[in-house]
Amino acid sequence: MKKFISDKVINRLTLYHSILTDYIEKNIDYISSPQIADLLHIDNTQVRKDIALLQYKGKCKVGYKVKELKTFIEDTLGFKSVKTAFIVGAGNLGMALAKYDNFEAYGFNISALFDNDSDKIGAKINNKQIFNILQLPVLVKKFNAKIAILTVPRIYAQEVSDFLVDSGIKYIWNFTPCVLNVPDYVQVWNENLIGNFLQFTVNHSVNETN
Repeated sequence: MKKFISDKVINRLTLYHSILTDYIEKNIDYISSPQIADLLHIDNTQVRKDIALLQYKGKCKVGYKVKELKTFIEDTLGFKSVKTAFIVGAGNLGMALAKYDNFEAYGFNISALFDNDSDKIGAKINNKQIFNILQLPVLVKKFNAKIAILTVPRIYAQEVSDFLVDSGIKYIWNFTPCVLNVPDYVQVWNENLIGNFLQFTVNHSVNETN
């Protein structure tokens, strides 16, 4: 049985994975926990604790074998298990996410977009077709899709969320500035872009005054 891994650890492991991918591209075989810590400006002890959760051990005075550590992270986080997702809202943000190819490396397959704008329906973004939102329930069943990336305007967020739940969606990655009301069996991840931006600017201002 796998150990429970907190959201904060998962976030750090994905950052480690990005570093390891970069090292592989540079043909570097080994990496140490201090190197990872320095790149992310975090404590070396935290890096070692995170990697220990993977039940992977490096070599004393050498470090971790890059390819092996990358594989352990992928196995632990389930990157090899492909998850089909739909983007709901083919505006600027939805289209930008559709063009981002790196999702596939993490087992995240965005297969289609949905909108109610007749001028957009039928078009393709990065080989992904934009469908009428009313077709979503049928395609959820066809592709066994459980994940929706919600990028509609705020005023429509709850209404569309209700429609997604009724269509069989179980997980919503919410990019709207709206707190969604969903049943207990549906999970929502809120991507608070404005909150993250304000956190960055506040921290930046504090550091400048110190």
